[in-house]
Amino acid sequence: MLEMTSTLKVTQGQMLDDMDLEQERGITIKSHAIQMSYKDYTLNLIDTPGHVDFSYEVSRSIAACEGALLVVDATQGVQAQTISNLYMAIEHDLEIIPIINKCDMPNAMPDEVEDEIIDLIGCRHEEIIRASARTGEGVADILEAIVERIPAPEGDSSAPLQALIFDSVFNPFRGIIAYFKIINGTIRSGQQVRFINTGKEYKADEIGILKMDLSPRQTLSAGNVGYIVSGIKTATEVKVGDTITTVEGGTSEAISGFEEVKPMVFAGVYPIETEDFENLRASLEKLQLNDASLTFQPESSVALGFGFRCGFLGLLHMEIIQERLDREFDMDVITTVPNVSYLVYDKQGEVHEVHNPAGMPDQTLIDHIEEPYIRATVITTTSYLGNIMTLCLGKRGELVSQNFISGGRVEIIFDMPLGEIVIDFYDKLKSISKGYASFDYHPIGFRPSKLVKLDILLNGEPVDALSTLTHFDNAETFGRRMCEKLKELLPRQQFDIAIQAAIGAKIIARETVKQVRKDVLAKCYGGDVSRKRKLLEKQKRGKKRMKQIGNVQVPQKAFLAVLKLD
Repeated sequence: MLEMTSTLKVTQGQMLDDMDLEQERGITIKSHAIQMSYKDYTLNLIDTPGHVDFSYEVSRSIAACEGALLVVDATQGVQAQTISNLYMAIEHDLEIIPIINKCDMPNAMPDEVEDEIIDLIGCRHEEIIRASARTGEGVADILEAIVERIPAPEGDSSAPLQALIFDSVFNPFRGIIAYFKIINGTIRSGQQVRFINTGKEYKADEIGILKMDLSPRQTLSAGNVGYIVSGIKTATEVKVGDTITTVEGGTSEAISGFEEVKPMVFAGVYPIETEDFENLRASLEKLQLNDASLTFQPESSVALGFGFRCGFLGLLHMEIIQERLDREFDMDVITTVPNVSYLVYDKQGEVHEVHNPAGMPDQTLIDHIEEPYIRATVITTTSYLGNIMTLCLGKRGELVSQNFISGGRVEIIFDMPLGEIVIDFYDKLKSISKGYASFDYHPIGFRPSKLVKLDILLNGEPVDALSTLTHFDNAETFGRRMCEKLKELLPRQQFDIAIQAAIGAKIIARETVKQVRKDVLAKCYGGDVSRKRKLLEKQKRGKKRMKQIGNVQVPQKAFLAVLKLD
């Protein structure tokens, strides 16, 4: 589309996403906005990620759009995340244009995929466009369909300014650049503007439209999409979903329909060197600008010192953030075991929200605990159905429904505890289905559950970064496997290290890392046995003293090993 509208002059083989990570993994992490001119029309396109962990990028892009292109792979068919993104678009009353891509591939099945799309959205055969991004087949039809089917934005250029911020990026030289869509009114370069939610006022140093690069303009009016540079340095002053208006003759009405992000997975992120704490804070703030779905707050741990409790949308999101901290900001961090938030009801009837096992009240004060549940949708071919059922039921899933789709594919819907899927569910699903199963989920609230806090003790001292909340039935096997794994990973000391798993005061598993022995009797040859005993007693006292003052360093790979216990 970019080539056909002459937005892009093709100089290199392909135009990939900006980040190294996106290019290496072949996925979109950050949505991209661009403006194209076609005939006498201006088209504003946002390219969004497809993975379930980045659905927040999709939700805020949909809030700023009038229509959506539903692109389905001709070789794969409809996938679970396609369905969830489609429902999001339908909720916002967007005009949907169904497209089948990769029709030029030898293993394409456009007829079967067409039937799946018709089952899904109830459109007619002739409304579906067959295309190929590689050969350019069908792209002209897509551009025509956009012009004919998608309504133009409704807005009044003479009304007070209302512009929705749908994204922001951090530029080290120009500060924060906010991307917006103008709903009503007109904005001019050099005007004083106000951000309604934060109440802050700025001068619009530069405004413009988004081509392959930023393209400055003097004025932008209703229906247009653009960017604003106003020298903002503090990350917290720009909120995605905020409304921009002018200081003079502006409006006080914010644009509604934009939902706050809800983190699903929580993990502690700690700097390896304690003095890097402030650098880590600055790095996370800059990352938060590029990725509004990241949330964090300071916390401290006995074992790891000061760090942050971060909220992520999922495990891939957590992995990407960790990788970006390392590459873009050169920060070495330790990440603790990921967990979810629980509601703890005490015997007085009060409710506490707990993100971290260390924040759990004493077991004797707890009446009951509720954990978050999700409605999970898995789409797969029938040959992998049995294995996937076994996996979901093993993760305490309850089968809700099972529907056969055309072409030997089946959709299974489960209700599952979120805590069971945050660690390794997605990896296991992909491996048992050889990559053919697609997975998507949405939260459905909290349910009571029999959960216990599992502590790991090293020489009697609890390591709070390794403690987890787990279901009572799984606690014993999980504790035993944790101890066995830690025994392999902890370096040997000159004294025995006792590794114990405990629920409250009850020890449920134990392993010992044997001491590195030193032959103290080497210099004592012959003579009375009491001389040998004297040397051994002296060594014993030294070992006892060493055990009292010696501390056990837990290596980073021990924290990561917990995630890959199987």
